[in-house]
Amino acid sequence: MLPTGVKESQLRESSSQKVHPQPMEEALNQNPEAIDSLISRVFRNISSLKSAYIQLQAAHTPYDPDKIEAADKLVIAELKSLSELKHYYRERNPKPLCVSPQNSRLAAEIQEQLSLLKTYEVMVKKFQSEIQNKDSEIQLLEQQIEEANQKWEKLEKNLRLRESPREQNGFFPVDLTPDLFTSAVEAASKAIHDFSKPLINMMKAAGWDLDAAAQSIGPGVVYAKRAHKKYAFESYICRRMFSGFQEESFSDEPGDVAVNRESFFHQYLALRGMDPLDTLSQNPDSIFGRFCQSKYLVVVHQKMEASFFGNLDQRNFVIGGGHPRTPFYQAFLKLAKSVWLLHRLAYSFDPCVKVFQVKKGSEFSDVYMESVIANLVQDDISQKPIVGLMIMPGFSIGSNVIQSRVYLTGMKVAE
Repeated sequence: MLPTGVKESQLRESSSQKVHPQPMEEALNQNPEAIDSLISRVFRNISSLKSAYIQLQAAHTPYDPDKIEAADKLVIAELKSLSELKHYYRERNPKPLCVSPQNSRLAAEIQEQLSLLKTYEVMVKKFQSEIQNKDSEIQLLEQQIEEANQKWEKLEKNLRLRESPREQNGFFPVDLTPDLFTSAVEAASKAIHDFSKPLINMMKAAGWDLDAAAQSIGPGVVYAKRAHKKYAFESYICRRMFSGFQEESFSDEPGDVAVNRESFFHQYLALRGMDPLDTLSQNPDSIFGRFCQSKYLVVVHQKMEASFFGNLDQRNFVIGGGHPRTPFYQAFLKLAKSVWLLHRLAYSFDPCVKVFQVKKGSEFSDVYMESVIANLVQDDISQKPIVGLMIMPGFSIGSNVIQSRVYLTGMKVAE
């Protein structure tokens, strides 16, 4: 242990010494080769970045997605390299306490290159945004091309179907048989069922009381299940669509009817493979066009349409002779086409097909009627079932009978 006097003397000598920070130029000059290498790499990377940027510009004229993608990846790679060099420099060279004039020039030059680097980064982001926009435009154009090709194929198919009667002798390239008419009846029945779905959905959306509406269509009908009330709406559509079916004019002016059986069948052949909206676009005031207009106005009455759309614009458009391209009207056109084709086919036979309808309250006959629900039973088996609704009329072709489809009231579902 040192004497007290000696220890105090050493402390005074130690406190009289000063600590001087190391000058910046000495810190940098400790490894000048590394600094030169770093600067060379910075300039080399910036040159590469310029070259990549020029390639990116060139790829836009003409527009080449593959070249743009390759140049974009190259630019991003060079930017990453410069970013790594920047971090490398900052980690090994913290902010100096003093800077020499030589290092000030070096710092200014580096700052200039960094500013240029930021400019390139902004331009690259701009080009990337333009690339995304171009890609979106390309996708849209590809979609439009695909839609155009589909329409073209559809038109070609329709043209072939329309030309097919002329390719054979007369107007009868298809055999006119009871089986052909039966398939047309099934298609019309399915079309009624299909159109009832959007009609019911729109009534629900508009706030209609469907139970009250079903009761209004078929007063006093007792349904085996609540879900069976959908048949009331099918019956509603059927009655209005088949009104006038027994007449050659089918709700049109008598002067516009076909003059012979061949002409009726030719109309059937001409329309059966066509899209109804395409047909009406070509000839909106045709016999078929007027049929669609008149039937739409009786199936979708004014109160119903106002609740669906909030206005009567579509109705007024139809009254004026137009055929709107709305989804609801296009769904109706499919129904109208199937019923129209069935009528054209019915009057192609000689003698023509007879239609018969079943009234509410009639006794069920399994010869002329078919129940839409097969597993219905009644408590009193001594009484015959009673018709509540007619869902589809029946037809007779000579001695052949196509049964009317009905819903029976007051029945129960068999367990």
